[in-house]
Amino acid sequence: MFFKSRKDDKPAAAGGAPGQSTSPGRASVHMTVNGKAVSAEIDPRTLLVQFLREQLRLTGTHVGCDTSQCGACVVHVDGRAAKSCTVLAASCDGTAVTTIEGLAQGGELHPMQEAFREHHGLQCGYCTPGMIMAAVDIVNRKGSNVSEAVIREELDGNICRCTGYHNIVAAVRAGAVGMASMSRRQAAE
Repeated sequence: MFFKSRKDDKPAAAGGAPGQSTSPGRASVHMTVNGKAVSAEIDPRTLLVQFLREQLRLTGTHVGCDTSQCGACVVHVDGRAAKSCTVLAASCDGTAVTTIEGLAQGGELHPMQEAFREHHGLQCGYCTPGMIMAAVDIVNRKGSNVSEAVIREELDGNICRCTGYHNIVAAVRAGAVGMASMSRRQAAE
């Protein structure tokens, strides 16, 4: 079942032990989101996607199915892809969360974002943030020389209702090359 967070949920001042209740029926969470420390007192049933969208107003993470089937809600938790519609925000206490809003750095798109733009790996765009986050995770786990077959298999948990996936796969392959290039530049600095 999908729970709506209460409208009066507001970030709380830091206090209490991380992950422990600070008020009856509430949980205190502290995490880093897109490089910024955040703290809040929330309903313990709050899903990570709700926390990101409703508390932090990071609306790039989408809710598509509420059942973890579509992948529109994919974010990274401690560097690994996670479907935020199935993760309790309280369970992310002490973690580092990256959303689509956190990929671009210094006004420059992440190589995977740029590849999706260049290869038109989108139609309506609703699934795109989750696709990009999943694609970055695929390259991080499988390497920059990832094959089309592996990309298609790995994207099995991300649904696009508009495309035939051809441009998405091309974008992921190009993004993988771009990520490798970015890694080499960073290592040289």
